[in-house]
Amino acid sequence: MTQLALVIDLNVCVGCHACVTSCKEWNTSGPAGPMSDCHPYEAGPTGTFFNRVQTFEVGAFPHTETVHFPKSCLHCEDPPCVPVCPTGASYKREQDGIVLVDYDKCIGCKYCSWACPYGARELDEMQKVMKKCTLCVDRIYNEDLPESERKPACVLACPTNARLFGDVHDPESEVSVAIRENGGYPLMPEWGTRPANHYLPRRKTRITLHEDELERADNPLKKEKRKLKQRVDEPTLDDVTSW
Repeated sequence: MTQLALVIDLNVCVGCHACVTSCKEWNTSGPAGPMSDCHPYEAGPTGTFFNRVQTFEVGAFPHTETVHFPKSCLHCEDPPCVPVCPTGASYKREQDGIVLVDYDKCIGCKYCSWACPYGARELDEMQKVMKKCTLCVDRIYNEDLPESERKPACVLACPTNARLFGDVHDPESEVSVAIRENGGYPLMPEWGTRPANHYLPRRKTRITLHEDELERADNPLKKEKRKLKQRVDEPTLDDVTSW
């Protein structure tokens, strides 16, 4: 069975939120929208997002690092949000493994959000229905788009290619190869939900720079074997300028 999913490389994510804004833009005008924003310019703004980037620091001062952690629906292979839905609004598609919500059946009871251990479900306060990432299902199957653009909006918008999209059940797919070769892992596997989305871990690389490497290799004075000499007998700018 096909299982479409995202693979996110934490090593190259810079926290620019391009994935967040592109997701909001595409989905708010599509069949998954509108995605409401309540009081966006006041003290307590709220809104519906399918994708969020959490930024936090790890380590102890002075050895700290900033981590950008994008998170959306993980399209679990055993999604706990599906069986708790009293109306059957939450369901998992057999053909591609995408977990979706039927708004016509949703009553906004929030059972799915309570069951989801990842906090990936959000209540749209305007429509009173639960919403979540759809992997841009209206885009990835749209034959009116060039094949290169049949990907989730967040994947196309990422400037560092930190997001990959494909079938994690296909061992030869780009996402499967990335998971296998880079030690990709699911989020909180102890919950037994078998998340389809995976993360590629941060890879620390230390580079030692020598003193001579801190100088420009193409310095013209070095090429001509000349040294910059400061002439102290000439007047300075302060001497000749009236400020």
